[in-house]
Amino acid sequence: MASILNTAAEAGCFKTLLAAVAAAGLSEALDGPGPFTVFAPVDDAFAALPAGTVQTLVDNPPQLARILKYHVLAGAHQQAQLVGQSEWPSLEGAPIPIRRSEPFEVKNATVINPDIVCDNGVVHVIDRVILPG
Repeated sequence: MASILNTAAEAGCFKTLLAAVAAAGLSEALDGPGPFTVFAPVDDAFAALPAGTVQTLVDNPPQLARILKYHVLAGAHQQAQLVGQSEWPSLEGAPIPIRRSEPFEVKNATVINPDIVCDNGVVHVIDRVILPG
């Protein structure tokens, strides 16, 4: 098995997420032992943001790190466990709402590929970037 970051790199559809994680200085943490649960937006999710948003975030690493930490939970949680609660505390501090019925959703994003188990956690692929607040 590979780490969360290696799994994302091998998938090929997380180039923007991986670049954002590096720009925010979070690569070492997400490549560490964890475990973490990551709601990973695909490249198309970042492309759907308003023009210039990604560049603005890359130019502001603290804000970018805050948004990325909102996509991460402490611990390795698969879908069956996540739907047991209506919300989970993100590493950013704000709760992430979980839809407890089908389709499996986190905040305003649909999970398009759940339960990708990695050495240091679990990845759930989502179709949108989620924002705290």
